[in-house]
Amino acid sequence: MTLRIALLTLESTASAEAAARVLRETTQDVVFLGVSDPFRGGTARTRELFARCGPRILPWLFVEFAAPRLLRARGTGPLAAAAAARGLRATVVPDINEGHVHLALEASRPDLIVTCHFDQILSPATIALATRGGVNLHPSLLPLHRGPMPCFWAAADGNGEFGVTVHRLVPRIDAGAILAQRAVTPPPHATVSATARALHMAGAEMLLRVIEDIAAERERGREAPTMPYRSFPDRAALATAARNGVRLTGFGDLRAARRLGGVAA
Repeated sequence: MTLRIALLTLESTASAEAAARVLRETTQDVVFLGVSDPFRGGTARTRELFARCGPRILPWLFVEFAAPRLLRARGTGPLAAAAAARGLRATVVPDINEGHVHLALEASRPDLIVTCHFDQILSPATIALATRGGVNLHPSLLPLHRGPMPCFWAAADGNGEFGVTVHRLVPRIDAGAILAQRAVTPPPHATVSATARALHMAGAEMLLRVIEDIAAERERGREAPTMPYRSFPDRAALATAARNGVRLTGFGDLRAARRLGGVAA
């Protein structure tokens, strides 16, 4: 059976190449490409993050989300190229659970929703639009490090527990049945940004295999205990991690953002 796939992502330096690989290499029929807008809500979200995290978070935010958009034009880059090869246009997603984008997703009649670094929580009604549900790629060894910055927390914990997981989408964040998982060793002295890129790329290959397994009806999942959700680190956590040698980002990551050549939307 050929699946109709809806792919949802947030283009970032960490994940754009991985999402593009999934779009480029899947043998299934991709019928919808949704790209979350990292700047939705204006400056309020940035102010909220700054209040929690302090100034240390700003270079990471710039490298991951602003730099790919400021350094190159929109409608370019790996995800845009992969979409063009399939005759797709990216849809900007302000809110996947309501409004015109939700209606467009419904109209695409997906069999499976695939999320890769997508920063919006899908409601039960949205997940139910896909007859085969949804799967997500998360760059941690779930149930460890649920939340938006798993690579930071893995580095800050200092126990070397880095990896990537493909799991079933459920309304609770990063908590569905685990379909595939493996440990990944980051490059030596890697920043959090570089680690996230490496883990997403390793996860893309795994995600492609899981999609094929679902299409062939040979999916095998296992439930895992739910561990605490870990949000963005606060000022104290960032300061402690910095003293322990954890670097969020660096010039190499800025060059990686520039090499992307732009974003799809």
